[in-house]
Amino acid sequence: MNKKSTNFKHLMQKFYVVAIGLFMFSILLIGKLIYIQFYENKLQISLSPEALVKNIVLEPSRGNIYAADGNILATSVSSYQLYWDAITPSSYLFNSNKKALADSISNFGKKSSIQILKTIEEARVQKNRYLLIDKDLSYNELKRYKSFPIFNENVYKGGLIVEQEIKRENPLGKIAERTIGYEKKDKDGTYFRVGLEGAFSKYLRGDQGLRLKQKIANGHWKPISDSNEKEPTEGFDLFTTIDVNIQDIAHNALLSQLEKFEADHGTVVVMEVNSGAIKAIANLGRTKEGKYFEKLNYAVGETFEPGSTFKLMGMIAALEDNVIDEESLVDTGTGEMLFYGKYKVKDSKRGGYGNLTASKAFEVSSNVGLVKIIYDNYKSNPKQFVDRLYNMGLNKPLGLPILGEGIPKIPYPDDSDWDGLDLPWMAYGYGVSFTPLQILTFYNAIANEGEMVKPRFLNQISHFGNFPTQVFSKQVLNPSICSEETLRKVNKMMFNVVDKDWGTAHSIKDPLLTMAGKTGTGQVDYSTKDVQYISSFVGYYPVEKPKYSSIVVIHKPNKTIGYYGATVAAPVFKTIAKKIFNNIPYEVKVSIKDIQTLNENLKKIVPNVAGLSEREAIQKLKKIGLKVKVNGSGTVKLQSLKPGTLIKNKQNIIIELS
Repeated sequence: MNKKSTNFKHLMQKFYVVAIGLFMFSILLIGKLIYIQFYENKLQISLSPEALVKNIVLEPSRGNIYAADGNILATSVSSYQLYWDAITPSSYLFNSNKKALADSISNFGKKSSIQILKTIEEARVQKNRYLLIDKDLSYNELKRYKSFPIFNENVYKGGLIVEQEIKRENPLGKIAERTIGYEKKDKDGTYFRVGLEGAFSKYLRGDQGLRLKQKIANGHWKPISDSNEKEPTEGFDLFTTIDVNIQDIAHNALLSQLEKFEADHGTVVVMEVNSGAIKAIANLGRTKEGKYFEKLNYAVGETFEPGSTFKLMGMIAALEDNVIDEESLVDTGTGEMLFYGKYKVKDSKRGGYGNLTASKAFEVSSNVGLVKIIYDNYKSNPKQFVDRLYNMGLNKPLGLPILGEGIPKIPYPDDSDWDGLDLPWMAYGYGVSFTPLQILTFYNAIANEGEMVKPRFLNQISHFGNFPTQVFSKQVLNPSICSEETLRKVNKMMFNVVDKDWGTAHSIKDPLLTMAGKTGTGQVDYSTKDVQYISSFVGYYPVEKPKYSSIVVIHKPNKTIGYYGATVAAPVFKTIAKKIFNNIPYEVKVSIKDIQTLNENLKKIVPNVAGLSEREAIQKLKKIGLKVKVNGSGTVKLQSLKPGTLIKNKQNIIIELS
């Protein structure tokens, strides 16, 4: 063996010795870690680093949802739980500050200082690394705790462990609850998204943060440092179109009527005519106990056969196709029509209406009248009628951001299940289905000079109150659903529904507020003996310059109390319109001639002279042409002519002085 080989052998021996030494040192080090983690901390965990130390996800605070007036509709509220690692503080730190710590904690008034001192001393002896100090704390309360002795040290020295829980709250309670919505995550990671919370979750959610934590006793995790490795970022704020006052009006008006008629459920929507902004949306369903709360978003998701409110769509189609005019006569006969020898269409008026103009057939809501208008003119070519409906956009969903919009249904003659009853049934609102919001959107277009706009729930999205990230403006779905002439005619018809004594909604006529609309009374379960009803009213106000449109739909009212749209739904519409109207500012244009006339009239009105001296009263009264007689002395106590009454020529007035 040469020298070179011998040196190499010695080198390898040294290498092996070093390697074995390092290996033994590693074993000892690992053993020490096991001892610390398993025996000192009484943990039963694996040796993988991930099991001892890991990044914990910190959920961000979701953005707020605001009403149009700035009221908070939904917000994230943080609450804090405090725990204490009793073995972390040094003996000197603990012993010199334990009494002061107990005194500080006792100031919260939950336990005496003596009790608290005993608790923390026992925790120290028992090496409790996760002693509950307090829970459900606000941020300000947390700050107070962090100022206490021992707790005011960092996590390495003081041992205070802070855990945050973020809760979603609606400060205004149940207002528009289903529209505001929520986002929930199931155990398997599946998200359930409802309303605006669900639709705009990617904006509201924010970005998660990370914090490095170490596993301690009983499966708990302790922050390794006081600072986050990655701070969570709060979500964006949503600014809705909801008006809290209008929402409150709509909610309570609907609730009152549901309770009165013991109905199953109902919905109300209020829309701003020009912009499509949703100012209120209320959805209330009945529980087994007879109480009402927002179970589902009926306005957005529930389709139903609209009944007579669909007559407007049929009337517009017939007018646009020039198959009738508003003055065209329709013979409704005795108020009955028979199809295929057994399928009957009936009017609500016993004996029928006889001959009617097309406009009056609409205004009295004659089923026979509308069926005759549509069936007689389109039976040879039903595609013409349905195509007209399609061209107005009635077959398309609105494309709302809120999930779960119902799909409108209008049968088409090429469909395999089309039959001879589809056309006449469609004429008075059966065999078709829409959501309340889809119906309202069409009626809103009539109020908006034919322009159909998309319902809008948001004004803007912004971050931390900065400039808007996204602004939502009016979106036009159809610039003109029909001609100006047809608009003029149907506007008059809907006004007459309320204004004329024969109109189906004449009962809600108001001397101070003009309203236009259409009643609906649709049947549910009409193939059974236990027929139920859907009562509805949809329209707009004021007629001269429409500001708002509204729809009211109430399902299955108690038939023994009432079920007609005019009786059940229309009063809700009026209540909402009247209360909103009182808050609408109006411009009153006054001409110079009117002012001059007013001034002349004021000269002819008896003034109030009570409290004036004799001389002042006489001068004022004589100036406007009155002859004055005085009784007594002093100031005027009484006057014979009432203030505000018109003065007649050469009229006398007596004033009593005291």
